[in-house]
Amino acid sequence: MATWANLGLQDSASPLMEQLIFFHDHTLLILVMITIMVTYIMVMLFFNLLTNRFLLHGQTIEMIWTILPAIVLLFIALPSLRLLYLLDEINEPMITLKSIGHQWYWSYEYSDFLNLEFDSYMIPTNELQSDGFRLLDVDNRIVLPMNSQIRILVTATDVIHSWTVPALGVKVDGTPGRLNQTNFLINRPGLFFGQCSEICGANHSFMPIVIESLPVNFFMKWISLNI
Repeated sequence: MATWANLGLQDSASPLMEQLIFFHDHTLLILVMITIMVTYIMVMLFFNLLTNRFLLHGQTIEMIWTILPAIVLLFIALPSLRLLYLLDEINEPMITLKSIGHQWYWSYEYSDFLNLEFDSYMIPTNELQSDGFRLLDVDNRIVLPMNSQIRILVTATDVIHSWTVPALGVKVDGTPGRLNQTNFLINRPGLFFGQCSEICGANHSFMPIVIESLPVNFFMKWISLNI
């Protein structure tokens, strides 16, 4: 059961990820229905010995197998376009976080507060606490308030990195000399893990991301202790 569980998507922690999972399931259902129908027709053709000597053309069936796939594609394309626009929309963010990719660590700046910035390195295995997550935990976690609109600006200093947190449905390339942005809203407290998902060099797999989601009052207390 554990193997099958690992094949699925992570549990969503944001409304956008819920929509992405819904779209995945919606598209997969259509693909399964098409696969079953085509397999059934192929099996029937293999075992059907009937022939029609006078069959020269089939305009009706040709129209059906042209129009039907076009309608099916519309059922996939329209929700996909809606999601693309939702992922690009920036909705009056409460907090702006700037993430800068380096070889091979992340640094963060809270743009709304003075002098609140830090580097985030992966904790080596020999320094990990008993309750830590190997190759995923970092020395400085990103602390963000839940139920608040967050804008993240992503860039890099050397090569292309990619700031990715699957549970939030966020994946933004950090490109040197360019500032990319996206937004997300975390709808529950907890720890959410991600990694750089761009092949950025020898230690590419050793620059994880950890977000700690807190209620707003705890977040403000953390801010007051760190500025």
